[in-house]
Amino acid sequence: MDQAAQLRNVIKMRSQSEEAAKARVFTITSGKGGVGKSNVAVNLAVQFRKLGKRVVIFDADLGLANVEVMFGSIPKYNLSDLIYRGKTMKEIMTPGPLDIGFISGGSGIMALNNLSRDQITYLVRSLSELDQLADVVLIDTGAGISDSVMEFVLASAEILLVATPEPSSLTDSYSLLKALFRNPNFPQNEAEIHVIANKVLSTEDAAAVYEKLDTVVHQFLNGDIHYLGMIPQDTMLEKAVRQQKTVSLLYPEAESAKAFEVLAKNLLNHEQKEYVMKRGFLQMLAGLVGKA
Repeated sequence: MDQAAQLRNVIKMRSQSEEAAKARVFTITSGKGGVGKSNVAVNLAVQFRKLGKRVVIFDADLGLANVEVMFGSIPKYNLSDLIYRGKTMKEIMTPGPLDIGFISGGSGIMALNNLSRDQITYLVRSLSELDQLADVVLIDTGAGISDSVMEFVLASAEILLVATPEPSSLTDSYSLLKALFRNPNFPQNEAEIHVIANKVLSTEDAAAVYEKLDTVVHQFLNGDIHYLGMIPQDTMLEKAVRQQKTVSLLYPEAESAKAFEVLAKNLLNHEQKEYVMKRGFLQMLAGLVGKA
């Protein structure tokens, strides 16, 4: 039995033995770097927390450590410590501001296809605890369409695509969407893609970002994407970034901070489809291993 089948089998047995709470999982991605993806992750985390939700950020970016820098939380352990060294979920979770949990994927992500049955069982038991500890899990992927990024996006039921009005961002966002929709493993009818227009000067600019992507997705990919909202170009946000801080904490009255609040509320108010309600972090992981 291959790794994906083993993992799905263990998850099935666990779900039959208990009714576990399931966290809402959002995977945040972008076609290119420099569009503010990690900023979106940390600010959404803060806004979800202010709305009373228990939040965990899972850092799946193997190249950069933007989230931990902005949160000022350097993780002592990562996913590989849970898999190979017997650490618990609580032990590998680093506390951030407002008690937002932070988990570094680290080299543990690369190890998911090389686990023994006992390791898979322990991983499932540990990650089912995360589904109990969090209401919202935000996965911060790397940028672009590398295999490690696409594996997470393909496994996700709710995808947040961050794009800016720059032509290069739009082009690279379309490249990511094309790779996604044309992948035979992408469950198009069981996933929602929400577009966030970042660094825009007006609502018209934001609408243009979405409409350009929506037009080509409909015309060439026969797919659907949805507009979630915008984040304005904001001097207070830029100031917070230079200080390696989170604008929603440092300048909560800034226009960008208010925009992040609107995005968080939009996601919480968005009617969850049945397939999303049945998903949690465990189910996302099963899909991830199945695509790897």
